[in-house]
Amino acid sequence: MHMPRVLDTVRTTALEAAVLTGRLALYSTGVLAERPVPADRADLPGPRPVLLLHGFVDNRSVFTLLRRSLARHGWPHVACANYAPWVCDVRAAAERLGRHIEELRERTGQQRIDIVGHSLGGLIARCHVQFFGGDAHVHTLVTLGTPHHGTRAVPAMSVHPVVRQMRPGSALLTELAAPAPGCRTRFVSFWSDGDQVVSPPESARLDHPDLRRRTVRVRGVGHLTLPLHRAVIARIRSELVAADGVTVPATSSTEVA
Repeated sequence: MHMPRVLDTVRTTALEAAVLTGRLALYSTGVLAERPVPADRADLPGPRPVLLLHGFVDNRSVFTLLRRSLARHGWPHVACANYAPWVCDVRAAAERLGRHIEELRERTGQQRIDIVGHSLGGLIARCHVQFFGGDAHVHTLVTLGTPHHGTRAVPAMSVHPVVRQMRPGSALLTELAAPAPGCRTRFVSFWSDGDQVVSPPESARLDHPDLRRRTVRVRGVGHLTLPLHRAVIARIRSELVAADGVTVPATSSTEVA
């Protein structure tokens, strides 16, 4: 391995360790479900509501910076959904996600929402869209480091049923790869060449011939850092705005340095 690449790996690993320390410190702040949006904010104008969905053994506290950024830039309706840390089936979690979506739609009076899902959260949201009719209510799904094509990292974790569902070639991923004609949701998949949890990192790129999809490559950002990285957050905002104001090809790829 060339020296610059070694240095990049060391920097990414060091930042991931620092992020993990911070995540552990903040974890307790996101264990409980959040309070509903106050009634006096329910009719505020602005972009579509955004629902944030965390990754494996995590909670809503991972989105603290992203949530603040969206609110600061004009999103009046941003909500986080926790799913149980002991969830053992992605499909079951995807079906339950429908309740969170319906609650957010009812509170805001909006027909459709956007979702940003980190890691497993993105896979749960994708399952909801493809298996449970979620494309009727989810306009855009942004995934961050989601193993759309599986991950081979940490083989010892395969004892957990959800991790087995995220392995390449699993029954779940095979079903997701099946034809999905007429899906109305727009997908934006962020993947990073510094991701050490999704292995290989390119597995986080959504590649499906029936889905309207856009790929964003991120350079040198680790898996845990993705939802906290300033440039990634800025790009998420841009992609959510572009969903309404810019026409893009059904399949396109861009990059965040």
